[in-house]
Amino acid sequence: MTPDRLENAHAHTVQDVVTRLETDPAAGLDSSQVQARRKVYGSNQLFRQKPKSALSILVHQFNSIIVWLLGGAAVLSFVMTDIAEGVAIVVVLLINGAIGFTTEVRAARSMEALIRMAEVKTRVRRAGRERMIDAHELVPGDVVILEAGDIVTADLRISQASNLQADESILTGESLAVTKSTEVTSPDAVLGERTDMAFKGTAITQGTGEGLVVATGMTTEIGRISALAQAADSEVAPLEKRLDRLGHRLVWLTFVLAGLTIGAGIFRGHDVVAMIQTGVALAVAAVPEGLPVVATLSLARGMWRMAQRNAVITRLSSVETLGATTVILTDKTGTLTENRMTAVSYLLDGGDVEVDGDRLDPASDEPLGWALRIGALCNSAELGDGKADGRAGDPMELALLSVAAESGITRKALTDDFPEIREHAFDPVIKMMATVHGKGNDGGDGEGFVVAVKGAPEAVIESADQVFGAQGPRPLDARTRESWRERSAEAASEGLRLLGLAMKRSDEDETDPYSGLTLVGLVCLLDPVRDDVPAAIRASRAAGVRVVMMTGDHAVTAATIAKQAGLCDGDLTVIEGRELAGIDPDRISEEMRNRILSANVFARVAPETKLALVSIYQKAGEVVAMTGDGVNDAPALMKADIGVAMGLRGTQVAQEAAHMVLRDDKFATIIAAMRQGRVIFDNIRKFVIYLISCNVSEVLVVGLAVGSGLPAPLLPLQILFLNLVTDVFPAFALGLGKGDAHVMARPPRDPKEQIIDRGRWIQIGVLGGAITLATLTAFLLALFWLKLEAGPAVTVAFLTLALAQLWNVFNVRDADAGLIDNEITRNPYVWGALALCLGLIGLAHWLPSLASLLGLPDPGMEGLALAAAASFGPLVLGQVWLALARRREP
Repeated sequence: MTPDRLENAHAHTVQDVVTRLETDPAAGLDSSQVQARRKVYGSNQLFRQKPKSALSILVHQFNSIIVWLLGGAAVLSFVMTDIAEGVAIVVVLLINGAIGFTTEVRAARSMEALIRMAEVKTRVRRAGRERMIDAHELVPGDVVILEAGDIVTADLRISQASNLQADESILTGESLAVTKSTEVTSPDAVLGERTDMAFKGTAITQGTGEGLVVATGMTTEIGRISALAQAADSEVAPLEKRLDRLGHRLVWLTFVLAGLTIGAGIFRGHDVVAMIQTGVALAVAAVPEGLPVVATLSLARGMWRMAQRNAVITRLSSVETLGATTVILTDKTGTLTENRMTAVSYLLDGGDVEVDGDRLDPASDEPLGWALRIGALCNSAELGDGKADGRAGDPMELALLSVAAESGITRKALTDDFPEIREHAFDPVIKMMATVHGKGNDGGDGEGFVVAVKGAPEAVIESADQVFGAQGPRPLDARTRESWRERSAEAASEGLRLLGLAMKRSDEDETDPYSGLTLVGLVCLLDPVRDDVPAAIRASRAAGVRVVMMTGDHAVTAATIAKQAGLCDGDLTVIEGRELAGIDPDRISEEMRNRILSANVFARVAPETKLALVSIYQKAGEVVAMTGDGVNDAPALMKADIGVAMGLRGTQVAQEAAHMVLRDDKFATIIAAMRQGRVIFDNIRKFVIYLISCNVSEVLVVGLAVGSGLPAPLLPLQILFLNLVTDVFPAFALGLGKGDAHVMARPPRDPKEQIIDRGRWIQIGVLGGAITLATLTAFLLALFWLKLEAGPAVTVAFLTLALAQLWNVFNVRDADAGLIDNEITRNPYVWGALALCLGLIGLAHWLPSLASLLGLPDPGMEGLALAAAASFGPLVLGQVWLALARRREP
């Protein structure tokens, strides 16, 4: 028989938990109990999201309506026995799929390299003996032994605690270690307030203790959040939505143009079968075959650029999504801050001493000197070599060791002068700890034993009867005591953490450490804002993107960090998690919705609340980027339009839920990615306008000529050559542009804005019409002025169209850019593409085998001159159109 899993263990006494779990804290479970419970509860492991299979990544490359449209065009080509055209389209689709597949596979493998799965051991008591076992073997009822440095491997009800503290930042976002005890907490206590529990995945920072396993695997708090993240629906990237909508429009455009051409040809008396073949050819011409290839290559290029900037993108379209971002919801601890406590000031009897980076001089200020010594003496942390991997212990104690070391005071040197005789562990009732020190080999400083005390400011102030002033100790009267309380409250209201520091001398080493104290001062600590964050947030705000903080920390602390980071210029609006508990994004009042959307900080928020907030912003039409590193961030990371996880200190669950992982953990990298995303969208828009205007001109050239009773000025294979060869290279060059230098000075585009809006469809019509006019004019002049046969005249039309399309690349510059100096002319890839395409066109004309395949007989020098001259007409008309468009802009 096995006991039922215990719910709300924090609200039960230790004895009640022991009874319900049918266990013995002194002996632990026996082997038969362990085996029986393992059959019921399973392994103590989290379910990992399955890595993307190669097949799923490959299938994703073809999940696009434009690709389907091209596939349909290939099928029609084969049906109409146009084998060369069908094969050419299939080759394009395979190239596009290969590029996207290779890029996303590399990203997936990079993600897997970031996630390191390690076998964790844990110490348990079973059958009366302590032993080390694999963490996945734990079952409810096991007795786990805890000590500083351990990772908690299951959810535990604390049964014994001695100076026990745990870092729970991955679950709560709270950077300060939590003191643990055996005392029952309230049934409705939030996660961060359950001081009688230790949770799977958190770290013991100091002290020792024991705990009873009450939950394992996916039923732990970290497992519950992991399940919530996996259940959250991942949003379709905005770029994918836009390309899909563009594809639907192209489908209708294809059918309409092909239908009109077939109808016009039949009306003019052309053969029905021939007209159907021509209609199929025009359907192929209307679809920009190069679009998926160029889009994929442009996104891949952006992905590679971001990888060089330490950002791993897990999905191609996510590169562009950051460019569409309108709001960043960011975690505080470890994202905006350094996730380490730092001493920022000392409150002494003679005034405040700021720790501003300059070395403090303990010799010049005796109270300051003793404040530094007490912080280092009354301390159980290990600073090691000062590097992150050598530090161990409570973050506040590490901060005290660091500031003392920076001032030339090391704990080792101090303990040589004042060897530690005994330690009085932190008592959660009186909220203080103490260490007793004797004289060293050199006699130390003064007579007798030194008792160093630190603890909660109110407790230390209350226990002191003297204060250390500039002239030495003096009585601490009621008025002075109240003044110290006010100074402490004022500092706490600014979001600072405070510790009281006190001392006394005694002739006996077994004296009561907490009576007759001399108050030395208060030390103020803060998890500092990362150096690069304020500038990054300023850049984000300049780009019109709001940054909103969501944290599990207290409101006052969160507000202080928000102000230091520069989240807003005026007063901050802070909403606490209790106000949002159980909020439903679909049933929220308009008043609450507006309040949420205008807030700067959300404090003490649970994972479910973060998930709801992301949904509320998305329903308001925002494109949401969510940053975080903890397990508590994972559901919101999955739900956001783009989730950004930290790679150095981010948890496995957070990294698997994210769309982008920052290998350097720098918030500024997000801004660099945002710029890259905006540039990519602008580039995609440029090459889409370029490709479609070229394709429209091809359809109009053939359709108008056939509808007017003229011979077809272009052959189907010639159209395909233009689409797949000469159009693609300039389009790809546009996709590689570095973008406008002022792209981050613009507000984010409307999330509903299409790649091609009404104004740009008009531009496509104008540019396509200009190329059509130039091509048909050259064709008519070749027929009726130069008196060329139909074959050479087709060559003139082909060359005019090909060259006009090349020069058309200069017509897609921004309207407000310079005529000569602009983002197109500064792009070296454009000039390289033009040179390459001119060479390919030359081969198509002068290489006999290729000219014969494409049906391009020599039109003579007069025909070549006509084509060259006519091809510049659309360039002139396009520049005139841009000048008029610039004048129309407000």
